[in-house]
Amino acid sequence: MLINAEQLSMNYGMKQLFHSVNIFLNTGDKIGIIGINGTGKSTLLRVLGKKAEADAGTVNWDPNVQVSFLEQNPIMDDRHTVLEAVFSSFPSDFRELKQYEAISMLSRLGIYDMEQKIDTLSGGQKKRVALATTLIHPADVLILDEPTNHLDADMVSWLEQWLKKFRGGMIMVTHDRYFLERVVTRIVELSNAQLYTYEANYSAYLALKAEREDMDIASQRKRMALLRREHEWIMRGCRARSTKSKDRIERYHALTAQTGEAEEEAVQMSALASRLGKEIISLNNISKAYDEKTVVSNVEYRITRGDRIGIVGHNGAGKSTLLNMAAGRLVPDSGTVEIGQTAKIGYFTQEGRELDSSMRVYDYITDIATEITTEDGTLTASQMLERFLFTADLQYTTIGRLSGGERRRLFLLSILMEAPNILLLDEPTNDLDIATLAILEQYLETFSGPVLSVSHDRYFLDKVVSQIFEVGHGGVLTRYMGNYTEYLEQRPVKESPPEKKTTQPKSAPPKQQKLKFSFGEQREYNVIDDEIAALEEKISHCDTQIQGASTDYVALQEWSEKKEILEEELSVKMDRWVYLSELAEKINEQ
Repeated sequence: MLINAEQLSMNYGMKQLFHSVNIFLNTGDKIGIIGINGTGKSTLLRVLGKKAEADAGTVNWDPNVQVSFLEQNPIMDDRHTVLEAVFSSFPSDFRELKQYEAISMLSRLGIYDMEQKIDTLSGGQKKRVALATTLIHPADVLILDEPTNHLDADMVSWLEQWLKKFRGGMIMVTHDRYFLERVVTRIVELSNAQLYTYEANYSAYLALKAEREDMDIASQRKRMALLRREHEWIMRGCRARSTKSKDRIERYHALTAQTGEAEEEAVQMSALASRLGKEIISLNNISKAYDEKTVVSNVEYRITRGDRIGIVGHNGAGKSTLLNMAAGRLVPDSGTVEIGQTAKIGYFTQEGRELDSSMRVYDYITDIATEITTEDGTLTASQMLERFLFTADLQYTTIGRLSGGERRRLFLLSILMEAPNILLLDEPTNDLDIATLAILEQYLETFSGPVLSVSHDRYFLDKVVSQIFEVGHGGVLTRYMGNYTEYLEQRPVKESPPEKKTTQPKSAPPKQQKLKFSFGEQREYNVIDDEIAALEEKISHCDTQIQGASTDYVALQEWSEKKEILEEELSVKMDRWVYLSELAEKINEQ
């Protein structure tokens, strides 16, 4: 057991986040924590990672365990370069050993300039540098808070494969349902201050949760039936002098005191939209460039009422630029954008609106609209807030006290309160919990106008869109019919990121100089053959012991586990040997 947490309780103001909960992590476990935004998932993660202290309960780590933690909003020294930030907490010899691997990993995550200062990076780039820092750390336990945020689809696929190969224990908060399906072995749901554990991936979790809720409903029905019978008896007028009568009265009071499990809240939405005419949005041969780099090139398209379009491409390819021009917020360098007179655009941006943290939630919504007409009739702002899980007490709290996910949910409601007939969504899945995402997807199914969405969420794109716009190199737009999975099948060749120069740190030798080993690489190259031979000898010894322990099951398991660890070390060492040998050959050829 790597981590064991018992009887954890935590309050945030007047809200109970979790109460007397237990959770443990063994080697090989990959746990996904899910739940409605604002329930305390990130707080639980910080408690497990000993970044915060619970009000009650204990968190115990194996004393030999190395833990690597990715915060939801990582803090880094702005004065550092990218590579300095990655290795800031490591000794210099570790940097020598791992620098090549770190540069390779950062390049995979779209970070190419190793000398760039942290204070010049965007929020998404900082999160990717922090992710590389977390993964390069030699750890037994990974604790990851929203690791897929700010990654494009190819980066998410790479991370998925990396984590599947990780042999230690892992706990992560994520809303990426394909991640939960393909990576995790256990799902832990935080709901109503309690943890519900499912030894399952996402699809199996859905089935098990439905089964649990059916059982809860059946138990509640039995309790209510018994309560009705007891109520009828007590109302007929019982005589409390007999023991039997006293017992029944006590049982009645016990039944009425039971509350049953609190029904889990879920976001509710109704499709609400203004009338939309025939002329919607026309993109007439539009192009846009920044610093001589073309990000949108000669795009020609007339948006129709039934369009469900997913916009994909590498980070920086021009997806948000295309959406901004379609919304009329950005003027193209050439070409024109025509927006119909009846078009009322609801634009869900990555950044969201600037929210006044001192403003009350209720006041923020009523400033937009005091009521809205839905399929269910006219609803007040307060009723709509309740549908979005903003209870009466939350409606009159200040926005500054909301979690990041709750603010995103409030921003989404503010857009729908305007009753748009066209929806433009820029990374709508970032910071939204799975329950909200599922209902948003249901809402989009009934929405009568067109939907254009930039998203890296493969699951969301599979459920919502019917065609994909891929923004490629040079801003060229390619259309594919179908959802995201069908788009992957149609792509002739998997597109690789554009050729970019990876800027090495200043200490790296200039390109015009001859190749040579660093001091650490030379030392490693001199001994790596002996280290490989020693590992092979140890594996051979394990084989001998396994054969001799065929009837001793305890010893057999111990030697098998040792052999598995040694084989993993040998695999890593062989990969390193290949790299060093190839480098030695290039040096000799000079």
